[in-house]
Amino acid sequence: MAGATIARTPHFALHRRALPLPVEPVADGAAPAAALFRPTGVWLGAMVPKRWARRAVTRNAIRRQIYTVGLCLEGQPPAAYVVRLRTAFDRRQFVSATSEALRRAVRTELEQLFARARRTAA
Repeated sequence: MAGATIARTPHFALHRRALPLPVEPVADGAAPAAALFRPTGVWLGAMVPKRWARRAVTRNAIRRQIYTVGLCLEGQPPAAYVVRLRTAFDRRQFVSATSEALRRAVRTELEQLFARARRTAA
């Protein structure tokens, strides 16, 4: 969460933090050691707190949508992204935890979130 918020929608926020290449210390006269851990590609995380999605079924469904829609980040510069659920979806409107209407609403909003992020990066 130390990264900047690069996009927001009514229910989600997208945070980004660049992944720096590690610097290996070199002893006097020694050859540089190969890095043990090199961050490459795009990392994507999902934060769906119980506070905003009470049922585990709902949290897992939202996480699956985040990881599916987040595949559009491939090809971006190496960075860590975190999608955070900021507010709850109205339980009166979405009665079932895994209703098709909730899936469509989550997917539509995530697509808007990632589209805003791409516009910000460009």
